[in-house]
This record gives sequence, C-alpha cells and structure tokens, in this order.
Amino acid sequence: MRSLAYLGLCAAYIQGPVTKILDFDGAIAEMAHFGLSPAPPFAVAVIAFELVASAMVLFGLWRWLAALALAGFTLMATFVALRFWEVPAGQGRMMAMNAFFEHLGLIGGFVLVAIDDLTRTKDTARDGQR
Repeated sequence: MRSLAYLGLCAAYIQGPVTKILDFDGAIAEMAHFGLSPAPPFAVAVIAFELVASAMVLFGLWRWLAALALAGFTLMATFVALRFWEVPAGQGRMMAMNAFFEHLGLIGGFVLVAIDDLTRTKDTARDGQR
C-alpha cells in the first residue's frame, strides 16, 4: 500500500516529463511562457529532475532528500505558475486558486514522506545497535 501511495504522489512528476518528452516544443514553449530562459535547458532540467526525483522516492534511494526536493520544486513552480491573485475574478481565478492549494497539499505530502523516511531510517539504525 505504501508503494501505491508513493506512486500516486509522484504520478504528476512522471506524467509531466513524459508529456514534455513527447512534445518537447511544447515543453520549451511552457518554459518560455513562465519566463524561464533559456527555455530548452530549463525544459531538459525539469524533465530530468522530475523523473530522477520520482524514481528516488519510488525506489527508496535517499527518499527523504528527493521528497524534500520535489516539495521545494513544487513550491517554486506553484508561485511561478499559479498566481491566482493576479487572475481576474471568475472561473479562471477559481481554477488557479484550486490548483494552487492542491499543490500545497502535494508539498505537505512530500514533507510527510521525508519525515516518515527519516523516522524509519533512524528507527532502523537504532534497532540495529541493540
């Protein structure tokens, strides 16, 4: 069940880069849209980061570090892409606001993964010393 939860939490960070790989021109356009320049290296970096960090969470390789990195990345991306307070009132603003707070939920989930992983690692090390 824990593995399925990790997969669910990382799903957007797997689907997103795959979509960017399949439409790299679209990925470059997305980076340019958010003012990230030069756009092609940013697109490659985002793709690589999301795939590597997701794999680290899924396979337990420095899971806590990857989870915190994804939390930080998500926080930055949220403030770059989902500034709902700048969107005119209406459906667009409501959708951006909902997505903003959903991203805060993802960040909380990744922080909990990091805490859980660090706690489990510490408990395992302590049990091994007995």
